[in-house]
Amino acid sequence: MEGIRLSSERRDGFTVVAVSGELDIVTSRRFDECLADARRENDHIIIDLSAVDFMDTGSLAVIVGHWKQLTAAGGTLALAGARYRYTKTLWITGLADRLPLYESVAAAIAADPSGTGAAAGPGAEAVGS
Repeated sequence: MEGIRLSSERRDGFTVVAVSGELDIVTSRRFDECLADARRENDHIIIDLSAVDFMDTGSLAVIVGHWKQLTAAGGTLALAGARYRYTKTLWITGLADRLPLYESVAAAIAADPSGTGAAAGPGAEAVGS
């Protein structure tokens, strides 16, 4: 499927899901399945959005759904590397202020090196452009 590339790896107690390309109606199902697979392996997930070129509200709904399920189960979900120009929906919807959002994967891991989710909370680190 063109438009998106997904990969995941374990790093310092987290599963990091790297997304490259466009998150839209065509790719959101595959993205959802990738996050579901990651959740089966670990309840502490970081989504690396640094290579995302576009994000629609449907893909944002996928993220929010997994975030709610993980936090309800005592896990964490953080976003890393979101670039405003390509992921405006995070800010337009106000979710940039509610979801744990970091400049990079390294910053997200550093905020909680144990992977326990203690440091990953709303407003943990402001991101802009």
